[in-house]
This record gives sequence, structure tokens and C-alpha cells, in this order.
Amino acid sequence: MAVSGFEGFEKRLELHFSGDDPVVGMGLRHLDFHLLEQVLHAVQCTVVSAVGNHYFDAYVLSESSLFVYPTKIIIKTCGTTQLLKSIPPLLHHGRRLGLALCGCRYTRGSFIFPKAQPFPYTSFRDEVMYLEQSLPATLCFRKASVMPSKMSSHSWHVFSASDEPHMVLRHIPDGMYTIEVCMTDLDRVLARKFFLRPGGKAGDVAGKEMTELTGIGDINPGALICDFGFDPCGYSMNGIDGDRYSTIHVTPEDGYSYASFECVGSIYDDQNDVVQVLKKVVQVFRPATMSVSTTCTSHEVWTRVAAALEPMGLKCRSCAVDEFPAAGSVVFQTFTTRRKEKRLVEVDM
Repeated sequence: MAVSGFEGFEKRLELHFSGDDPVVGMGLRHLDFHLLEQVLHAVQCTVVSAVGNHYFDAYVLSESSLFVYPTKIIIKTCGTTQLLKSIPPLLHHGRRLGLALCGCRYTRGSFIFPKAQPFPYTSFRDEVMYLEQSLPATLCFRKASVMPSKMSSHSWHVFSASDEPHMVLRHIPDGMYTIEVCMTDLDRVLARKFFLRPGGKAGDVAGKEMTELTGIGDINPGALICDFGFDPCGYSMNGIDGDRYSTIHVTPEDGYSYASFECVGSIYDDQNDVVQVLKKVVQVFRPATMSVSTTCTSHEVWTRVAAALEPMGLKCRSCAVDEFPAAGSVVFQTFTTRRKEKRLVEVDM
């Protein structure tokens, strides 16, 4: 593995607000673009492409993604970005719109290059202290946990806070789930597809080429895709399908290759939907190691994950479950290919 390189593992922040009608009102979508730019400047990233529909706005960032709903904001950033610095200005802008924070969730995997991270991302303890100091006292139901796996290099860090003791906020639709996938050690041939072709330029055109070349466009054919290819390599996309989003980010360099996939769905969807989506994701990247975090009030979804991945040659090595306020159940599963498993056994010996 490289001594140092670009950090692919993202930090993810989800903020929920109350006080506005999410159907009639625009809520947080009323925020002027220059105000969002100021927030992102504090985080140390910029908008490179954007798309929106009747339900929400999706922004591809220089380091991952931003989604703005009337009463919800999701920011996901990679590298050495300062994601948590977005909290104070977002709370301020929310108050100006008559919105109060009612829920917060922060998640991340284990960094490939932890020593390159700035404070407070140097340790989860420091991140939790920073969050505790940044959130209003009304979010008094809080929990932080590091969900382990059998691989020391893969853990799932979760912080959740709510203004009510229930596991799920009242205004979150029943049965909705979020799946966060982290993949490392990507197939080298497939990873090369995320490098700019000779003479190519970074931008939307390069992103569209990568989307078509890799088969990413087939993961959810019904989604409107906003994509971007970076120089000399790297890729990001947001997909919007009604009120649901999906997002993919790729750091393809050999030695620290990484890709992430995230989507939302409902337990009332066709049970085969999530299985087919995960299979298509694996086909695009063929990772040697993969972790899947499923956040939902129901246990129906995570049981389908192994059913989707094991026929693709990935074996489930660990599974951890925990409960969090404003989130529900979080299930963290890790998978490796058979060749990776053999290598791990040899190392253990």
C-alpha cells in the first residue's frame, strides 16, 4: 500500500430540520447558491456540477456530494475536508428560514491514511467532542459507537443525535433505508476506466464517458445522472429518481483504490431491487474488500445484502448491529473475495 495518497473514505453528515412543510414549502432549498458556496468553502470543497427536480437538489462536489431537501441536508466529503465545519453555518441559515435542527447523523469508515487527517478527524473521540459542542442542547438524545469487524482496517463510526427519544424521527417516511457501501482494492482493469483518456479533459463530458464505459448507467436506468470525471483520474456521480438519490465516488489509483456507493430505498419496494443494485455495483468495481452499512427501522433489508453478494464471490466475514436515536438500526457487514480471505488467513498464521 502507498505511504500516502488521496483519501477515498468519506465523512458523511445528515441533518434533519423541522418547522416547514416539506411538500408545499421549499425550506432549505430557498438557500441562495452563494450561501451554499460559503458553507462548502469552510468545508474546503466546491460545486462542480448540479441537477435538481421537484423534490431536491443534488450537487457533485470537488470532494463528493451534497443533497438539499426542504428539511434535510446530506453532505458527503472525501480527502482531508473539514466536513463538521458546515454545521454552525447550516444551523444559522436554517434558523433564518424558520427551521430548527431536530436530528443529526454522522458516519464514516476507517481512513486509509488516518495520519493525514486534520483535527478533529484524527480520532473518533475528537470528532464526537466536536459534534457535541456544535449541536444545540435540544438534541439531548445522543449516541456514538464504533462498530467493529474482523478486519482491523474496517470499522464503522456512527454518531447520532435527536430531540426525541424515538429511534426514528416522526417526519421520516416509515420503512425507508439507507445503504452505504465502501469498496477497496478494486479490480485494476476496471479501475483504469476511471482515468481520463489521452487528450481528455476533466468535466461533465469525461464523466458521461466513464458512466457509459463502466456500466454505472445501468445500475438504475431510470435515474437522471449528473456525473463528473476528474484529472488525471477519479469520478463522481449523483443519481436522482423521484425523491430518492444515489451517489458513487471513485479513487482508482493502484495501491489505495477505493469506491463508494450509496442509495436510499423502501422496504415496500420489490425485494429483488436492492439485490440487483448491489450485484451491478460489484460488477462495476470487483472489489477485494467491501463493507455495507444499512440504516433502517426494519431488519428486512440487511438480510438481503449477503444474498446479493455471496453469489458474486464475496464472503461475509462479520456482522455488527446497533441502535441509534433518529436513525434506527444500523447493521455493518464486511465481505472479502475468496482470494482476499486466503491472504488474510496466511497473514494470521
